[in-house]
Amino acid sequence: MDVFHFFLLCIASFRLTRLLVYDRITSFLRAPFHDEFEQDGETYIVVKGTGLKKWIGELLSCHWCTGIWCATALYVGATYMAPIVMPIVSVLAIAGCAAFIEVVVQKSSQ
Repeated sequence: MDVFHFFLLCIASFRLTRLLVYDRITSFLRAPFHDEFEQDGETYIVVKGTGLKKWIGELLSCHWCTGIWCATALYVGATYMAPIVMPIVSVLAIAGCAAFIEVVVQKSSQ
């Protein structure tokens, strides 16, 4: 793997992890495994269930854990199913770079 593709996978993994763990658009995926509530402007998560359901809930509440699985899935996909997975990796990487740029712009305007 060359440096460019490594960097692309890193940014795509970052974005996919954020998408699964934090973004509202995927809250329906987390809903069976988490109860979310707000208190004093903070959002808190309570993991539901036991066994496999609890394990998935714990996984989806930890960006470190989810990041490992996202990185693994993207790497395996890019290695063995590149024609299908690389366009997805590219879109995720572009969105990840856009997120970094947005943070920089927001910080500079404060």
